[in-house]
Amino acid sequence: MTPESSPVTAFDPDSVKSQPEGSLEALIGRIEAEVNELQFPRFTKDDSLNLGLLLVERGKERKLPIAIDITKGDQVLFHVALDGATPDNEHWIRAKQRTAARYEVPSLLVGLRGRLHGGRIEDKGWFDESTYAPHGGSFPLYVAGVGAVATVTVSGLPQQQDHDLVVEALREILRSMQRAR
Repeated sequence: MTPESSPVTAFDPDSVKSQPEGSLEALIGRIEAEVNELQFPRFTKDDSLNLGLLLVERGKERKLPIAIDITKGDQVLFHVALDGATPDNEHWIRAKQRTAARYEVPSLLVGLRGRLHGGRIEDKGWFDESTYAPHGGSFPLYVAGVGAVATVTVSGLPQQQDHDLVVEALREILRSMQRAR
């Protein structure tokens, strides 16, 4: 194995310890690839219901203490709290959802990009932590040729796991749409 092909140890956005060189950039690259991959041909209210129910199914199967939200503008299209979710999850859902909607990229990507030159975006004086949370779990729903039309958000797990659960469900819904064509 050459140095260029050696695997990079994963970056942990929740860790305060020093992390392997290149791991932050690798995770940013992975999430940017997910954004490019997860472009929907359309996204209707029925699609949001299917996505929300899929996330509920995955959460219940795995006994995850999560809250799930799908929002388009000011309209909540789907919202549920599973067993173990707390009122704090509601705050995190709104803050992560606002972040993904404002920047039109996954909330985790906002936080990771803020770390590229050291520090955190939360440390910038202009970043309002009472309104926004650059933590994983909210992903814009992109329609090809249109852009971000809504957001899907999960809260209740460590931020990377929230993000990965959303991506898993988005991939499954997108595959089902492609098969139905």
